[in-house]
Amino acid sequence: MPSPLQLDRRFRWTVYAVFGVLFLTGLAWIVADQLKDSAESEFWQKAAANLLMIHGGSAMITLLLLGALFPVHVTRAWRTGINRVTGSVMVSINVVLVLTAFGLYYLGPDNFRLWVSDTHIVVGLALPVVVFLHIWLGRRRTGSSQNR
Repeated sequence: MPSPLQLDRRFRWTVYAVFGVLFLTGLAWIVADQLKDSAESEFWQKAAANLLMIHGGSAMITLLLLGALFPVHVTRAWRTGINRVTGSVMVSINVVLVLTAFGLYYLGPDNFRLWVSDTHIVVGLALPVVVFLHIWLGRRRTGSSQNR
């Protein structure tokens, strides 16, 4: 029997897919950004710009999904006391990513921007590990199956 905290299959896979696109485009942007000063600089600059555009678009969808997660998952889970530690870490990481993304888009000073960028990258690269841990611990504690 699935846990009442487990998300609807379609919603859950939508969250996984959008987070996957967000992670992969961020990772690919890091590579393209590192290569934009290489011999193929024009290609990598275009690739970095396109990846950043897709990353930003998927971030907007992610904001909608995170908002939808609060009433259907976060508040219910908090009331039951299940997975509070990793759930709090998940919320905190997403808050840091949203704030640093805002900072990257709207803040100008270069020295601050570099720190914000590094923070966004490190936290973004850590997110899949935390997501996996949160899901694994939640399923272990509630006894729900992955295929439901």
